[in-house]
Amino acid sequence: MGESTLTRIVYIEDDPEMIELVSLILKRRGLEVIGAHGGRKGLETARQEKPDLILLDLMMPDLDGWDVYQQLKADSDTDHIPVIIITAKSQTIDMVLGLQVAHVNAYLCKPFRPQELIETIEKVLGKKFPPENDN
Repeated sequence: MGESTLTRIVYIEDDPEMIELVSLILKRRGLEVIGAHGGRKGLETARQEKPDLILLDLMMPDLDGWDVYQQLKADSDTDHIPVIIITAKSQTIDMVLGLQVAHVNAYLCKPFRPQELIETIEKVLGKKFPPENDN
């Protein structure tokens, strides 16, 4: 039980401000966030870092989130890493497809509340994170 390693999350997103915001929320709960701008960089980062969890945006100009997801799942180095899809596309058909067909671990629609993000991550990873530290 001597592991004090932080939970590491790779956030694949083309909007630097979103990465900044999510990083801020999660770091205050003791999680480590590695931002990757865009799909190609995201794939590369996920393969290098082998994080505990991947947050994945769907709408990206260089490589669509679904393509990234399929490539992650096709690679034995990354196929076991849980993925939470984050998207502004709040259409239910996408959500159903994502959860049913692709076996996505969870789905979050922008805009989401910080607490929603934390709860979704806790549910997917099956563990609780300490409350925010305000220092």
